[in-house]
Amino acid sequence: MKSSSDIKKNAKETIAIELAAIAKLESSINDNFVSVINLILSAQGRLIVAGIGKSANIANKMVATFNSTGQPAIFLHAADAIHGDLGNIQNGDVVICISKSGNTPEVKALVPFIKSMGNKIIALTGNTKSFLAKESDFTLDVSVEQEACPNNLAPTSSTTAQLVMGDAIATSLLACKDFSDKDFARFHPGGTLGKRLYLKVEDILSDDSSPKVDYNATINEVIIEISQKRLGATAVFRDDKLEGIITDGDLRRMLEKGDAFSVLLAKDIMSSNPKTISVNNLAYDALQIMEDNKISQIIVKDKDMYIGIVHIHEILKEGIL
Repeated sequence: MKSSSDIKKNAKETIAIELAAIAKLESSINDNFVSVINLILSAQGRLIVAGIGKSANIANKMVATFNSTGQPAIFLHAADAIHGDLGNIQNGDVVICISKSGNTPEVKALVPFIKSMGNKIIALTGNTKSFLAKESDFTLDVSVEQEACPNNLAPTSSTTAQLVMGDAIATSLLACKDFSDKDFARFHPGGTLGKRLYLKVEDILSDDSSPKVDYNATINEVIIEISQKRLGATAVFRDDKLEGIITDGDLRRMLEKGDAFSVLLAKDIMSSNPKTISVNNLAYDALQIMEDNKISQIIVKDKDMYIGIVHIHEILKEGIL
């Protein structure tokens, strides 16, 4: 059984070794790397990312990153490719082939077929003198001094280097395409980040989300309106003009004061100058306003027209945080 100090020492050494492997990648960011980016940008087809073993796992992650940032990509397992999946490669596709050694039997069998189809090949390999490197159109060096594994065997530093190089390619592509946060949202409509960028206030308004009472309404009328609309608040109007808001918190504070509320009116307990937001604003903007002002409801308007009230719980239900 290793001591806690030994465990921590080993973990720190792993991180140090992998950090060194990542730092070494900087030398591979040269004119050759620029040519790789330009090749992908000018391609008429998709980006195919192939690998086997642990490199296949990295290839899968790279494909996910490419697709999420607007670069159409598919994963191709090197072993499956030579047993029927070569049909996934179409005219105009560019193939990234990942292999630490660059000399695995599957890679040696796959590369000639890809070349015969006329597709360009980009090698990500730790061996720039390998079969893969020599047969590819471009080679990106992802070699490492050592694996972080204590036996220098298990793919650790090498797969980290592959992963980081894949991220460098992906981010360079999206920068060249001026990929914006709005573009990102289009590809992540169901995720938290996407919802922050596209979900509008109008999207979370319910059909019965516009409670309102008159300026001179009784407290009993206020309570009924808040209870029926179930938003914990109601807008207060005088002659069709928004004057304020009454929340369930305002009602509690009224009761705590011990006033004879039977004689009080809406105007006596409302909060004037309530926070408002446009129906066309993002729901995330509404959330930020509520958090900044420590409120749970915000009034929604379309220009000068009262549309309703949004409760913070409606936003949180959408999973925006």
